[in-house]
Amino acid sequence: MAGITNIAFRRLCREQGAGLYVCEMITTVALAVRNPKTERMIQFSDDEQPRSMQLYGIDPDITAKAVRRVVDENLADHIDLNFGCSVRKITSKGGGSAIPYKRRLFGAIVKAAVDAATPAGIPVTIKMRKGIDDETPTYLEAGRIAQDAGVAWVALHARTAAQRYSGEADWEAIARLKQALDVPVLGNGDIWEADDALRMVAETGCDGVVVGRGCLGRPWLFADLAAAFAGRPERVMPDLGYVAGTMRRHAELLSAWWRAEREGVTDFRKHVAWYLKGFPVGSDLRRAMAMASSLAELDDLLARLDPSEPFPMANVGQPRGRTNSPARVVLPHGWLDDRDDAAVPVGAELDDSGG
Repeated sequence: MAGITNIAFRRLCREQGAGLYVCEMITTVALAVRNPKTERMIQFSDDEQPRSMQLYGIDPDITAKAVRRVVDENLADHIDLNFGCSVRKITSKGGGSAIPYKRRLFGAIVKAAVDAATPAGIPVTIKMRKGIDDETPTYLEAGRIAQDAGVAWVALHARTAAQRYSGEADWEAIARLKQALDVPVLGNGDIWEADDALRMVAETGCDGVVVGRGCLGRPWLFADLAAAFAGRPERVMPDLGYVAGTMRRHAELLSAWWRAEREGVTDFRKHVAWYLKGFPVGSDLRRAMAMASSLAELDDLLARLDPSEPFPMANVGQPRGRTNSPARVVLPHGWLDDRDDAAVPVGAELDDSGG
């Protein structure tokens, strides 16, 4: 969710329903050296509680330094360590979803974060995938290592790195992890509707769910989730007028965060297709919205939508966001030779906020 879960989107989601909203992925080295781009990304609204920061790191010492900064400067109330990234430029250097294979290195990173955060009472959690591929599952052992290191919960995206965002998530893996651990286990993967979340909990016994792509262009999913877990039947099936109002609110919040209208509306462009997915909106109008540069221009375009157009029910339960094909995971030479090698991979720790 890089480039998505900034202050503006998190506030929009909070306005819709309850939940814990995690910021964009922050690299530990960038946090430790005060990278200017990262300083912007770690901002939280004054009314945002709890403040949840997601960190990516591959060096235990740098991870500890970054977490100590979070503690010393009161930057967040919760730290989530991301071990799920399957992007080639990350795994090819031994980072992201490649790390849990190196169990000693993985354990050292998690313990470094927990040890640095515990004195301040800041919980540390992790998110990971099932493994590199079907031949190298790591999630059960990694879950136990993380539990022993003192994490507050473990979240599992029930796909391998090789699957990327293809196929279906293996919810049975979530159930197996739940059976193996004493700490809470959260499930992630294919939560497109609130009823999917209820079904995941019922089928796996997990303690909660993590939502990613399912909320793209649908921040009201969190209202549905709150209703579902409270046992209420109502679901938000917005007409196009409601969606247009939400789009305008999103662009407005982005403009306020950027402190520049043009930058905010430009940032909003990538959300247009997600919001309008399934609605009968012509390609010319979609394209114009995805090129808007001001709120006034966006208002003129939104006014051309038919507010009475009902929600496209054919889209219920359908995937959103990135979809791709399985692919071989690119790893450093000899990465799979020794699972107990605790050496920090050279070059895997990004020095900016990319990735």
